Amino acid sequence: MIGLETTRIFGGLGLLIAAAFVSTALIVLLRPWLQRYALARPNARSSHTTPTPQGGGIAVITATLGVTLIVVLATGIFGPDDTAQLWRVFAATAMIAVVGAIDDIRIIAIAPRLLLQAIAVAAVLAALPNDPQIVPLLPWWIERALLLLAGVWYVNLVNFMDGIDWMTVAEIVPITGGLVLIGTVFGALPASAIVVALTLCGALLGFAPFNRPVAHLFLGDVGSLPIGLLLFWLLALMAGNGHFAAAMILPLYYLADTTLTLLRRVRNGEPFWIAHRSHYYQRATDRGFSVPQVIARVFAVNLALVVLATMTVLVPGWTSAIAALGAATILVGWLQYVFSRGKRKRK
Repeated sequence: MIGLETTRIFGGLGLLIAAAFVSTALIVLLRPWLQRYALARPNARSSHTTPTPQGGGIAVITATLGVTLIVVLATGIFGPDDTAQLWRVFAATAMIAVVGAIDDIRIIAIAPRLLLQAIAVAAVLAALPNDPQIVPLLPWWIERALLLLAGVWYVNLVNFMDGIDWMTVAEIVPITGGLVLIGTVFGALPASAIVVALTLCGALLGFAPFNRPVAHLFLGDVGSLPIGLLLFWLLALMAGNGHFAAAMILPLYYLADTTLTLLRRVRNGEPFWIAHRSHYYQRATDRGFSVPQVIARVFAVNLALVVLATMTVLVPGWTSAIAALGAATILVGWLQYVFSRGKRKRK
């Protein structure tokens, strides 16, 4: 007789495979159209040198939302509150995907783009449970204002970091895997969020073969922006359930690279809102590392971050949280140092 845990494992694998299959099938169907109408031409930020179709995010987001909604409609396993939250989050995700698609084809000015992103993040925040707060010492409205800023940053940081082949896969697959692990084993996430993390992971795995170096397809803003929004929602839920340290550790590489790069550009008086190639991972490729070498190191560090995040839940308390955050910071700092230094030449 198959136990409940075995059933859950097979069910999770089924969702992962289903999302990967749908994502791959949609990419195969869409590629001729994307090749014709959605070419990404090299610019100041690009790591590629030839025009390459973008818009693979259409398949990734459609597979994520579609497979999850089939589970919701076909099984009815989620409670009314979880289902209502999903509908709101998915509506915001669809909206920001449309914004990204428009921006892929015709550039949207910074001010309206940020306004539309803020509206989508505000919709996600409105769908979050009011209690418990992530930081109980803060007034509720201050915490929500800070979360609004964090949400807009998350939406953009995935876009900023999606600058070389397989980078988003190497980041989001471990994070979603960590969310599923911690959410399932330790009850850190509701079932609906675990399903979303699973389907997003599967959809990106379905996209991965087309984005492997040298990529034949890019996500585009239509993929990176909604992925950032969904990631923010999942991590906010985990932090709200009492696992703030884990929610900080899982995306720490992306957070560190984007935030430190922004601060460095501001300090140097550079126009930080203009496309550039000064992220740590981009500097690494400019200083001797190949794309696969960069991706392998990022992926390995992210797996270590999953372990450290899991430790904070397995051994709760301020001591373990501070120790894990410290170890994660050292690990990410080491990788950024390696990328900044560049690949040493053999004598």
